[in-house]
Amino acid sequence: MQRVKLGASEIEVSEICLGTMTFGRQTDEAEAHAQMDMALQAGITFLDCAEMYPVNPIRRDSIGDSERIIGSWLARTGHRDRVQIATKITGPSQIVNDSQPFDGAAVTRAIDASLVRLGTDRIDLYQLHWPVRGSYAFRQSWNYDPSGQNRERTLDHMRDVLAALAAGVKAGKIRAAGLSNESAWGLTRWIDMAEAGGGPRMAAIQNEYSLLCRPYDTDLAEVAVNEDVTLLAYSPLAAGLLTGKYQQGAVPSDSRAAVDRASGGLGNLGGRKTERALQAVAAYLELAAGAGWDPVHMAISWQLTRPFKLVPIIGATSVVQLDHLIAGLGRRMDRDLAKTIDRLNKAHPLPF
Repeated sequence: MQRVKLGASEIEVSEICLGTMTFGRQTDEAEAHAQMDMALQAGITFLDCAEMYPVNPIRRDSIGDSERIIGSWLARTGHRDRVQIATKITGPSQIVNDSQPFDGAAVTRAIDASLVRLGTDRIDLYQLHWPVRGSYAFRQSWNYDPSGQNRERTLDHMRDVLAALAAGVKAGKIRAAGLSNESAWGLTRWIDMAEAGGGPRMAAIQNEYSLLCRPYDTDLAEVAVNEDVTLLAYSPLAAGLLTGKYQQGAVPSDSRAAVDRASGGLGNLGGRKTERALQAVAAYLELAAGAGWDPVHMAISWQLTRPFKLVPIIGATSVVQLDHLIAGLGRRMDRDLAKTIDRLNKAHPLPF
């Protein structure tokens, strides 16, 4: 498997990342350990987590369990020096932190708590999960209103947080910093503040990106290319939509939609499962079949054709699903198929 550097940092990771947000919920500890064993054998050395995981649903009594499972795997295998670990501090969350925005002091506490749960002395990439000023991620773009933001308050917040991240780097607790669910303006300001001497430069941004979700292609891509920032693309299969398992009204019993519905949610995959999205999926499934591709492998391989630095984050609830994902990672997409995908994107824009 090829290796890539995160932004301008010295951190080298596998070109595919294993997401761990189901570890401790849909994926029990033994299955999670088996997944990490399988991923490492396939050359995937990059693991992504967050203090709030596992999800679907997020519960106070399980916060940090995904990190603990990674920690127990590291303790069992001794593989800490073979992997790169990313994790995150949560933004304002009613469940995790009583909706309180984080500051520099909270970042310091969160880093220390993650280190304990992970059972390690360092975090390779420490990310800010949500901007405290708000975000248009997760279908919030339809009524996004930034008019209540205060520029100077935001910049003061950035200075405070960057100072805490700088202290974490100096102490050897973290190696690099990154963002998540950020905008082009936010990414630019974080970089400007860091270059003014405020702290570490952001090496990565973790935003949603898939065949069905492509807002990143414009302003954010331009910033990332010019400022050397790597996209960590979450939900590359659009929460499972691109597998085709939800077509014709199907809802598999062990699927994310079924689990969400059983927990009192809407079962609409965070707003992704719309009629237009299902129509777009049908078009991509037809394209994959005609081109001789598994749709899952096509969706991941397409990401590696993009004209900016990108690491897809794959996730699975079972080793069977992960084995299927891994089986297609060596296949590269040709330019003609990528161009056809761009034409389908024009025909099915922003389906959720």
